[in-house]
Amino acid sequence: MPSSRNIAALGALTLSAAITMPVFAADAERGKEVAMDRSKGNCIACHYLPDGESPGKIGPALVAIQGRFDTKEKLREQIYDATVSNPDSSMPPFGKHKILTDEEFENVLEYVWSL
Repeated sequence: MPSSRNIAALGALTLSAAITMPVFAADAERGKEVAMDRSKGNCIACHYLPDGESPGKIGPALVAIQGRFDTKEKLREQIYDATVSNPDSSMPPFGKHKILTDEEFENVLEYVWSL
C-alpha cells in the first residue's frame, strides 16, 4: 500500500507535468503558414510541399508522412534536431536552436504530420 508521502509526491509530479504542457492546441493551418513562410519556417526552401510555390529539392518531399514515420513523436524528433538521426543532415535543428517558437514548432509538426 502506498504511503501518504508517495501519494503526495505523485500528485506533485502530475501537477508539474500539467503546468509544462502547451496552453494552445496545435493548428495545422497555422503550421502550413509557417512552413511556407520564407522568412520563418521556410520548409518550402528545401522540401516539396503540397500547394507550395517554387519548392526546393534538397530534402525529401513532405508527402505520405505517416507512412514514413511510425509516430508523431518520431517526426517531432526529426524536426527538433535532424542531426540526431543523421549527423550529416543539412536540416536546421528547428527546436534545438529555437528557430521557431514552441507554438510555431507544434503547429508545423501538426501540419507536416497531416501530409
